[in-house]
Amino acid sequence: MCVYKGNIIHELLHLHDVFPFSTPTPTTKSYDFLTNDPHPFFRYSTSSPENSPASVPTSPTASSSRPNPPPPLQDKWARNTAVYTRSKPTASTAQPTNSSPDPAPLPPQPSAPIRTIQTRSKSGISKQKCPLNLHMTTSIEPIPHSPHQALSIPVWKHAMLDEFNALLSNRTWVLVPREPHMNVVRCMWIFKHKTNSAGVLERYKARLVCDGRSQQVGVDCGETFSPVVKPTTIRVVLSIALANSWPIHQLDVKNAFLHGNLSETVYMHQPMGFRDTQHPNHVCLLKKSLYGLKQAPRAWYKRFADFVRQMGFHNSTCDHSLFIYKHQSATAYLLLYVDDIILVTSSDTLRQQLLSQLAGEFAMKDLGPLSYFLGVSVSRTSKGLFLSQHRYATDIINRAGMSSCKSVATPVDTSGKLSAHDGDPVPDPTLYRSLAGALQYLTFTRPDITYAVQQICMYMHDPRTSHYNALKRIIRYIQGTAHYGLHMTPTSASSLVSYTDADWAGCPDTRRSTSGYCIYLGDNLISWSSKRQTTISRSSAEAEYRGVANVVAEICWVRNLLLELHRPPSRTSLVYCDNVSAIYLSGNPVQHQRTKHVEMDIHFVREKVEIGLVRVLHVSSKFQIADIFTKGLPRVLFEDFRSSLSIRPPPASTAGV
Repeated sequence: MCVYKGNIIHELLHLHDVFPFSTPTPTTKSYDFLTNDPHPFFRYSTSSPENSPASVPTSPTASSSRPNPPPPLQDKWARNTAVYTRSKPTASTAQPTNSSPDPAPLPPQPSAPIRTIQTRSKSGISKQKCPLNLHMTTSIEPIPHSPHQALSIPVWKHAMLDEFNALLSNRTWVLVPREPHMNVVRCMWIFKHKTNSAGVLERYKARLVCDGRSQQVGVDCGETFSPVVKPTTIRVVLSIALANSWPIHQLDVKNAFLHGNLSETVYMHQPMGFRDTQHPNHVCLLKKSLYGLKQAPRAWYKRFADFVRQMGFHNSTCDHSLFIYKHQSATAYLLLYVDDIILVTSSDTLRQQLLSQLAGEFAMKDLGPLSYFLGVSVSRTSKGLFLSQHRYATDIINRAGMSSCKSVATPVDTSGKLSAHDGDPVPDPTLYRSLAGALQYLTFTRPDITYAVQQICMYMHDPRTSHYNALKRIIRYIQGTAHYGLHMTPTSASSLVSYTDADWAGCPDTRRSTSGYCIYLGDNLISWSSKRQTTISRSSAEAEYRGVANVVAEICWVRNLLLELHRPPSRTSLVYCDNVSAIYLSGNPVQHQRTKHVEMDIHFVREKVEIGLVRVLHVSSKFQIADIFTKGLPRVLFEDFRSSLSIRPPPASTAGV
């Protein structure tokens, strides 16, 4: 602004030297460059034409070369710009003349503004307004704190009525008078939001359960059993299904535990909010099992197993939650995890036949191709299966309050291992144990964090600050790799290849070693482990030999499982170890002086090697994948081994899922 004013003053001084005129007298009306004056460099009056610039005498040549006055300016910015860019008067225009003065100019008339913008209204384009509705039409009702509060909310009351009517239609109990000698079990209502794999609310679920803690062992319950299929069994069956391009479906059993018949006498209080008005003091004599009873899983499993045996299935001796059907060329596998079922069949016709039989006995529902099972998202593409727990990993991060934390490249550093006495006790050990348990379930599809989780789980009885920092480092690693998962591809190879390693005397407190292994069925990773050994090893060879014994025991179990699945291995199972002494111990029957203290039960490795089921080979340490299960690794080596474990981002076709 100062430069602008300086230029104006310079122009005025220059014009004063060129045009010697006297100071104008006061006039009745004046104009300047701040209004609509066509000559912004002069201030003149309409009543004194002799003092106006037009009265200055000019020569004919000068008057012809004088530039024409600029047009009226429309706004202040344009006027200022015109003043700033106007050229200086030349010498020829400054010569005075004796011609008659021109009449005083009239004040310019403001012209209409010129619009150069083409709007939609000028073009005749119109669009109907759609106001945004900022009010939520469907709000999610929170979980009630008591049955009385739930009965006052329509959606939760409807869910309770559905559960109660289902129990009555199933004839779960009968009302009997209460007697003093009865041990009456308490019951309670459990409320939960049932969501799909995308986290969208599907329904409000109210479930009546018993308090099994009040049951007396030997009186109200006997032997207990939980029908839970092993994770290795699930991966083996999925690998076989991929190799043969078989359909994989998931089934849902409505109120599975209600189908079990009780052999014991169990009494229960009447449900809160649904007490019989005619017999308010009666109790329920249970005829069918209920959720929460200690014997409920065993009763449901017995009822289900007895029925599928009638259909032609038989139990696997390696995993009692696996049922196998084989009739000529028709093959079917049924995996039971409490009330969630995976059904693999060799044809769609066989699947429809088995589903019709199951639906006739139980309230069974076909949920279609396997997509979401036990919190694991399953995506099937032309290249295979992708198992991910992305949503579960995000929930762990939010539960820890670390949703905005920075990610790290590895879940554990390369420094010394954790000690039981490092740091002060954590203020909230319950949160530590909850997060550690959640991370342990995350290893279902994330073997890359198995060793780090194993380290923090050893100190759940007395967590310290150093242990909690190690736990937070795992969560920071998951923050950057939450979308990673386990890839499984169709493979025709039926051979087993494994890697085993041990970290000798790695525990700073007990000096016990940590051993780990991983097993591949063809190209698919099916089993892995990271565990601290039960005894102290006197040498690294002994620690490695114990690790070899652990993986050989797992290989023997997997071989028996494949034999029951009618897919026996066609080759000798290979075990890769980076310790030469352990390899010699596995094949040399001579009892050396330094190994005579080793327990005889781990020498079964020699027997398996001798009969040709297992072969122990040497592998260089830079190719020892099992190192990721026994120690912290540098970033480059860790990422290399992680890729070898088939832990990678989702394929392009499922990246947005």
